[in-house]
Amino acid sequence: MHIYHHIQSLRDALDAERRVGKRIGFVPTMGNLHEGHIALIEQAQSTNDIVVCSIFVNGLQFGLNEDWDKYPRTFRDDCEKLKAVGCNYLFHPDDSEMYPNGLDTQTRVICPTMTDVLCGASRPGHFEGVTTVVTKLFNIVQPDEAVFGIKDYQQLAVIRRMVEDLCMAVQITAAPIHREADGLAMSSRNAYLKPDERERVKQLQVSLQWAAQQIRAGNRDFDVIELEAKSQLIGAGFRPDYFSICNSKTLQPAAHDDQCITILGAMFTASARLIDNVSIELN
Repeated sequence: MHIYHHIQSLRDALDAERRVGKRIGFVPTMGNLHEGHIALIEQAQSTNDIVVCSIFVNGLQFGLNEDWDKYPRTFRDDCEKLKAVGCNYLFHPDDSEMYPNGLDTQTRVICPTMTDVLCGASRPGHFEGVTTVVTKLFNIVQPDEAVFGIKDYQQLAVIRRMVEDLCMAVQITAAPIHREADGLAMSSRNAYLKPDERERVKQLQVSLQWAAQQIRAGNRDFDVIELEAKSQLIGAGFRPDYFSICNSKTLQPAAHDDQCITILGAMFTASARLIDNVSIELN
Protein backbone atom coordinates (compact mmCIF):
# COMPACT_ATOMS: atom_id res chain seq x y z
CA MET A 1 0.00 0.00 0.00
CA HIS A 2 1.27 3.44 -0.96
CA ILE A 3 0.83 6.13 1.71
CA TYR A 4 0.73 9.82 0.81
CA HIS A 5 0.48 12.87 3.06
CA HIS A 6 0.57 15.55 0.36
CA ILE A 7 -1.96 16.38 -2.34
CA GLN A 8 0.40 16.82 -5.27
CA SER A 9 2.28 13.57 -4.75
CA LEU A 10 -1.00 11.62 -4.58
CA ARG A 11 -2.26 13.36 -7.71
CA ASP A 12 0.91 12.47 -9.59
CA ALA A 13 0.60 8.81 -8.58
CA LEU A 14 -3.07 8.59 -9.55
CA ASP A 15 -2.47 10.39 -12.86
CA ALA A 16 -0.03 7.60 -13.74
CA GLU A 17 -2.72 5.02 -12.96
CA ARG A 18 -5.23 6.82 -15.19
CA ARG A 19 -2.81 6.96 -18.08
CA VAL A 20 -2.80 3.17 -18.22
CA GLY A 21 -6.60 3.02 -18.06
CA LYS A 22 -7.13 2.16 -14.39
CA ARG A 23 -10.55 2.80 -12.87
CA ILE A 24 -10.25 4.42 -9.43
CA GLY A 25 -12.50 3.76 -6.44
CA PHE A 26 -12.47 5.92 -3.33
CA VAL A 27 -13.52 5.43 0.31
CA PRO A 28 -13.21 8.57 2.49
CA THR A 29 -12.99 7.96 6.25
CA MET A 30 -12.00 9.63 9.51
CA GLY A 31 -10.00 6.58 10.56
CA ASN A 32 -10.46 4.33 13.61
CA LEU A 33 -11.39 1.70 11.07
CA HIS A 34 -13.68 -1.22 11.85
CA GLU A 35 -15.21 -4.07 9.83
CA GLY A 36 -17.77 -1.72 8.32
CA HIS A 37 -15.03 0.42 6.78
CA ILE A 38 -13.25 -2.67 5.48
CA ALA A 39 -16.51 -3.76 3.82
CA LEU A 40 -16.57 -0.41 1.99
CA ILE A 41 -13.03 -1.04 0.72
CA GLU A 42 -14.02 -4.52 -0.46
CA GLN A 43 -17.09 -3.17 -2.24
CA ALA A 44 -14.96 -0.56 -4.00
CA GLN A 45 -12.48 -3.28 -5.01
CA SER A 46 -15.26 -5.26 -6.69
CA THR A 47 -15.90 -2.54 -9.31
CA ASN A 48 -12.57 -0.73 -9.61
CA ASP A 49 -8.97 -1.51 -10.58
CA ILE A 50 -7.45 0.38 -7.66
CA VAL A 51 -8.87 1.75 -4.41
CA VAL A 52 -7.88 4.88 -2.53
CA CYS A 53 -8.81 5.34 1.14
CA SER A 54 -8.46 8.65 2.94
CA ILE A 55 -8.08 9.18 6.68
CA PHE A 56 -8.72 12.73 7.83
CA VAL A 57 -10.49 13.83 11.01
CA ASN A 58 -12.23 16.87 9.57
CA GLY A 59 -12.48 19.66 12.11
CA LEU A 60 -14.87 21.60 9.86
CA GLN A 61 -17.71 19.15 10.53
CA PHE A 62 -17.41 19.14 14.33
CA GLY A 63 -19.35 21.61 16.47
CA LEU A 64 -17.92 23.64 19.35
CA ASN A 65 -18.86 21.12 22.03
CA GLU A 66 -18.32 17.95 20.00
CA ASP A 67 -15.61 15.32 20.20
CA TRP A 68 -12.96 16.42 17.67
CA ASP A 69 -10.21 16.42 20.32
CA LYS A 70 -11.02 12.96 21.66
CA TYR A 71 -12.05 11.33 18.37
CA PRO A 72 -10.01 8.10 18.21
CA ARG A 73 -6.91 8.36 16.04
CA THR A 74 -5.50 4.89 15.39
CA PHE A 75 -3.34 5.41 12.32
CA ARG A 76 -0.96 2.46 12.75
CA ASP A 77 -3.77 -0.03 13.34
CA ASP A 78 -5.71 1.49 10.44
CA CYS A 79 -2.73 1.01 8.13
CA GLU A 80 -2.46 -2.66 9.07
CA LYS A 81 -6.15 -3.23 8.36
CA LEU A 82 -5.93 -1.49 5.00
CA LYS A 83 -2.82 -3.45 4.02
CA ALA A 84 -4.53 -6.70 5.00
CA VAL A 85 -7.54 -5.98 2.76
CA GLY A 86 -5.32 -4.97 -0.16
CA CYS A 87 -6.05 -1.24 -0.33
CA ASN A 88 -3.77 0.35 -2.93
CA TYR A 89 -3.41 3.94 -1.74
CA LEU A 90 -3.90 5.74 1.57
CA PHE A 91 -4.17 9.53 1.69
CA HIS A 92 -3.48 10.88 5.19
CA PRO A 93 -3.13 14.68 5.09
CA ASP A 94 -2.79 16.96 8.09
CA ASP A 95 -4.95 20.03 8.75
CA SER A 96 -2.55 22.44 7.05
CA GLU A 97 -2.51 20.33 3.88
CA MET A 98 -6.32 20.25 3.64
CA TYR A 99 -6.96 23.78 4.90
CA PRO A 100 -3.83 25.81 4.05
CA ASN A 101 -5.61 29.12 4.67
CA GLY A 102 -7.25 28.01 7.90
CA LEU A 103 -10.79 26.91 8.72
CA ASP A 104 -12.13 30.43 9.30
CA THR A 105 -11.53 31.60 5.72
CA GLN A 106 -12.07 28.25 3.97
CA THR A 107 -14.39 28.41 0.96
CA ARG A 108 -17.50 26.39 1.85
CA VAL A 109 -19.77 24.11 -0.17
CA ILE A 110 -23.39 24.50 0.97
CA CYS A 111 -26.26 22.18 0.15
CA PRO A 112 -29.40 24.20 0.96
CA THR A 113 -31.69 21.20 1.27
CA MET A 114 -31.73 18.23 3.70
CA THR A 115 -29.02 19.74 5.91
CA ASP A 116 -31.03 21.54 8.62
CA VAL A 117 -33.16 18.56 9.68
CA LEU A 118 -32.41 15.31 11.55
CA CYS A 119 -28.67 15.32 12.37
CA GLY A 120 -28.38 18.80 10.88
CA ALA A 121 -30.85 20.21 13.40
CA SER A 122 -28.77 19.12 16.40
CA ARG A 123 -25.39 19.60 14.69
CA PRO A 124 -25.60 23.01 12.95
CA GLY A 125 -22.86 23.44 10.36
CA HIS A 126 -22.03 19.73 10.33
CA PHE A 127 -23.10 19.02 6.77
CA GLU A 128 -21.45 22.17 5.48
CA GLY A 129 -18.24 20.70 6.84
CA VAL A 130 -19.00 17.34 5.22
CA THR A 131 -19.83 18.70 1.77
CA THR A 132 -16.80 20.98 1.82
CA VAL A 133 -14.29 18.28 2.73
CA VAL A 134 -15.84 15.68 0.41
CA THR A 135 -15.69 18.16 -2.48
CA LYS A 136 -12.02 18.81 -1.72
CA LEU A 137 -11.29 15.07 -1.53
CA PHE A 138 -13.13 14.43 -4.80
CA ASN A 139 -11.08 17.18 -6.45
CA ILE A 140 -7.87 15.66 -5.09
CA VAL A 141 -8.54 11.98 -5.87
CA GLN A 142 -10.83 12.45 -8.93
CA PRO A 143 -12.33 8.98 -8.45
CA ASP A 144 -14.60 7.19 -10.89
CA GLU A 145 -16.61 5.85 -7.95
CA ALA A 146 -16.92 6.70 -4.26
CA VAL A 147 -18.47 4.32 -1.73
CA PHE A 148 -20.37 5.52 1.34
CA GLY A 149 -22.15 3.52 4.03
CA ILE A 150 -25.94 3.68 4.38
CA LYS A 151 -25.61 4.01 8.17
CA ASP A 152 -24.98 7.73 7.64
CA TYR A 153 -28.08 7.91 5.45
CA GLN A 154 -28.52 11.68 5.61
CA GLN A 155 -24.88 12.20 4.69
CA LEU A 156 -25.31 9.86 1.72
CA ALA A 157 -28.43 11.72 0.55
CA VAL A 158 -26.73 15.11 0.88
CA ILE A 159 -23.62 13.97 -1.02
CA ARG A 160 -25.76 12.50 -3.80
CA ARG A 161 -27.58 15.83 -4.13
CA MET A 162 -24.30 17.77 -4.08
CA VAL A 163 -22.81 15.59 -6.82
CA GLU A 164 -25.94 16.00 -8.94
CA ASP A 165 -26.14 19.76 -8.43
CA LEU A 166 -22.43 20.39 -9.10
CA CYS A 167 -22.22 17.98 -12.09
CA MET A 168 -19.41 16.01 -10.50
CA ALA A 169 -18.14 13.11 -12.60
CA VAL A 170 -18.18 10.55 -9.80
CA GLN A 171 -20.52 7.63 -9.23
CA ILE A 172 -21.84 7.50 -5.65
CA THR A 173 -22.41 3.96 -4.42
CA ALA A 174 -24.22 3.03 -1.22
CA ALA A 175 -22.94 0.14 0.90
CA PRO A 176 -25.13 -1.81 3.35
CA ILE A 177 -24.91 -1.21 7.09
CA HIS A 178 -22.41 -3.49 8.80
CA ARG A 179 -23.72 -4.64 12.19
CA GLU A 180 -22.56 -6.23 15.40
CA ALA A 181 -24.00 -9.65 16.29
CA ASP A 182 -26.82 -8.02 18.30
CA GLY A 183 -27.81 -5.67 15.47
CA LEU A 184 -26.00 -2.52 16.61
CA ALA A 185 -24.69 -0.59 13.62
CA MET A 186 -20.90 -0.51 13.61
CA SER A 187 -19.50 2.93 14.38
CA SER A 188 -16.24 4.40 15.60
CA ARG A 189 -18.23 5.99 18.42
CA ASN A 190 -19.34 2.59 19.75
CA ALA A 191 -16.02 2.60 21.60
CA TYR A 192 -17.42 5.37 23.81
CA LEU A 193 -20.24 3.16 25.16
CA LYS A 194 -20.13 2.27 28.82
CA PRO A 195 -20.42 -1.43 29.74
CA ASP A 196 -23.77 -0.95 31.47
CA GLU A 197 -25.37 0.61 28.37
CA ARG A 198 -23.87 -1.67 25.71
CA GLU A 199 -26.55 -4.33 26.19
CA ARG A 200 -29.36 -1.79 25.88
CA VAL A 201 -28.29 0.24 22.84
CA LYS A 202 -29.74 -2.34 20.45
CA GLN A 203 -33.08 -0.76 21.32
CA LEU A 204 -32.54 1.81 18.57
CA GLN A 205 -32.51 -0.91 15.91
CA VAL A 206 -35.38 -2.74 17.64
CA SER A 207 -37.51 0.41 17.56
CA LEU A 208 -36.65 1.09 13.91
CA GLN A 209 -37.67 -2.43 12.94
CA TRP A 210 -40.87 -2.12 14.98
CA ALA A 211 -41.77 1.11 13.14
CA ALA A 212 -41.04 -0.51 9.77
CA GLN A 213 -43.30 -3.43 10.67
CA GLN A 214 -46.10 -1.04 11.61
CA ILE A 215 -45.84 0.75 8.25
CA ARG A 216 -45.67 -2.48 6.26
CA ALA A 217 -48.83 -3.61 8.07
CA GLY A 218 -50.66 -0.53 6.77
CA ASN A 219 -50.34 1.91 9.67
CA ARG A 220 -49.93 5.41 8.22
CA ASP A 221 -50.26 7.36 11.45
CA PHE A 222 -46.62 8.32 11.29
CA ASP A 223 -46.78 10.85 14.14
CA VAL A 224 -48.09 8.22 16.54
CA ILE A 225 -45.48 5.68 15.41
CA GLU A 226 -42.70 8.22 15.96
CA LEU A 227 -43.96 9.11 19.44
CA GLU A 228 -44.22 5.48 20.48
CA ALA A 229 -40.73 4.71 19.17
CA LYS A 230 -39.30 7.64 21.15
CA SER A 231 -41.07 6.29 24.24
CA GLN A 232 -39.40 2.94 23.66
CA LEU A 233 -35.97 4.61 23.58
CA ILE A 234 -36.73 6.58 26.74
CA GLY A 235 -37.93 3.39 28.42
CA ALA A 236 -34.58 1.78 27.65
CA GLY A 237 -32.80 4.64 29.39
CA PHE A 238 -31.79 6.83 26.45
CA ARG A 239 -32.59 10.36 25.28
CA PRO A 240 -33.92 10.49 21.73
CA ASP A 241 -32.48 13.13 19.43
CA TYR A 242 -34.97 12.35 16.68
CA PHE A 243 -37.04 9.48 15.32
CA SER A 244 -38.40 10.43 11.90
CA ILE A 245 -40.25 8.69 9.10
CA CYS A 246 -39.11 10.31 5.86
CA ASN A 247 -39.28 10.22 2.10
CA SER A 248 -36.14 8.30 1.15
CA LYS A 249 -34.95 10.81 -1.47
CA THR A 250 -35.91 14.20 -0.04
CA LEU A 251 -35.81 13.38 3.71
CA GLN A 252 -39.02 15.38 4.07
CA PRO A 253 -41.67 13.89 6.41
CA ALA A 254 -43.17 10.91 4.60
CA ALA A 255 -46.53 11.35 2.89
CA HIS A 256 -49.16 8.65 3.21
CA ASP A 257 -48.72 7.63 -0.44
CA ASP A 258 -44.91 7.57 -0.49
CA GLN A 259 -43.56 4.26 -1.74
CA CYS A 260 -39.93 4.64 -0.66
CA ILE A 261 -39.62 5.42 3.04
CA THR A 262 -36.61 5.64 5.33
CA ILE A 263 -36.99 5.64 9.10
CA LEU A 264 -34.11 7.42 10.81
CA GLY A 265 -33.29 7.49 14.50
CA ALA A 266 -30.66 9.08 16.71
CA MET A 267 -30.28 8.86 20.48
CA PHE A 268 -27.92 9.94 23.20
CA THR A 269 -26.42 7.49 25.64
CA ALA A 270 -24.46 8.67 28.66
CA SER A 271 -21.31 8.74 26.57
CA ALA A 272 -22.19 8.71 22.87
CA ARG A 273 -24.67 9.74 20.20
CA LEU A 274 -25.77 6.83 17.99
CA ILE A 275 -27.61 6.86 14.66
CA ASP A 276 -29.27 4.15 12.60
CA ASN A 277 -31.94 3.76 9.92
CA VAL A 278 -34.15 1.32 8.06
CA SER A 279 -35.49 1.76 4.52
CA ILE A 280 -38.61 0.11 3.16
CA GLU A 281 -40.29 -0.01 -0.25
CA LEU A 282 -44.06 -0.34 -0.41
CA ASN A 283 -46.15 -1.63 -3.29
